[in-house]
Amino acid sequence: MTPLEKIQSMKMPFAELKGITFTEADRDRVVAKMVVRPDLCTLNHTIHGGAIMAFADSVGAAATVINLPEDAKGTTTLESKTNFIGGAKEGATVVATATPVHRGRRTQVWTTRLETEDGRLVAIVTQTQMVL
Repeated sequence: MTPLEKIQSMKMPFAELKGITFTEADRDRVVAKMVVRPDLCTLNHTIHGGAIMAFADSVGAAATVINLPEDAKGTTTLESKTNFIGGAKEGATVVATATPVHRGRRTQVWTTRLETEDGRLVAIVTQTQMVL
């Protein structure tokens, strides 16, 4: 099973609720897309910060899962920091690309860059995942 197939086979109910689609995955990079729906927006039909953070958290967690040591039982987020740079309007597609900063036995750190499909930066999220 490829890393992308592994991610796509995982049951991630909250990612499904948000409409996240994983499009690429290998040990060094995971890419996913999410359409900005009305229920993910705040004022002025712009994506809510919480939706951005939750999207990035799902992508970073999936990246961690395909990099877990063989004896690991799973992962959970220990810390997450978001720098909001710009917005994305309702109907836009946001692309999240997670890359590793650190992959250790007890923790992994991932940076996820979120951009609109036309390349405008929306946010940069750095998260620490604990290996269970």
